[in-house]
Amino acid sequence: MPAKNSIKTYIKNGCYHIYNRGVEKRIIFLDQQDYGVFLSYLKEYLLPKNEKELHTRLSDPKISYQEKEKVLKLLRLNNFNQEITLLAYCLMPNHFHFFVKQKNLGAIDKFMNSLGTRYTMYFNRKYKRVGSLYQGVYKAVLVEREPQFLHLSKYIHQQALASQGEALRGQPSSLPDYLGLQKTLWVKPEEVLSYFSRTNPLLSYENFMAKSDGSEVLKNITLDED
Repeated sequence: MPAKNSIKTYIKNGCYHIYNRGVEKRIIFLDQQDYGVFLSYLKEYLLPKNEKELHTRLSDPKISYQEKEKVLKLLRLNNFNQEITLLAYCLMPNHFHFFVKQKNLGAIDKFMNSLGTRYTMYFNRKYKRVGSLYQGVYKAVLVEREPQFLHLSKYIHQQALASQGEALRGQPSSLPDYLGLQKTLWVKPEEVLSYFSRTNPLLSYENFMAKSDGSEVLKNITLDED
């Protein structure tokens, strides 16, 4: 029997909860460098690629061989700025959660395969291991109803808070962007935040996070606990 949410239903402009964890639930982020590298990949994939600037650097007669190789690598690198919008995310020691919106049918699959392969190569090279890093193929489930759309970001951010209980000390996540504490250019919280008030504390996203409701709304679209 296929694993829960391993069979995907993709639609244009669909929103999805995407997640995966380490094979045998093993840790996939062992230190801060691992988190940083994974986040740097997200940044490179989701920010627009300035090809004009890269070609200008490449045409500089004074460019070094090392710099030239770096620029060529960036030019070849996949970019999903026009295809994928990252609404929310959280990285945990042995798994991750993404809340994404895709523009085209195949965007998520290309994005996740590229990200997964690239990080596995980094991880295996660093820790001198071989083989799969993840517990099977990534899971992606379509968000079909408005309550799911609203509560999914809270579910993801609660994972970060559960580790240490404070937004700035928890796992890497988009929660600080939702609370106005930082501005990450490749995270787009605006669509979710449009449902909340920036002036009325009772109707704010922060107050929404403090409420414990929502578990039934997200039934069947979250990570298996077994």
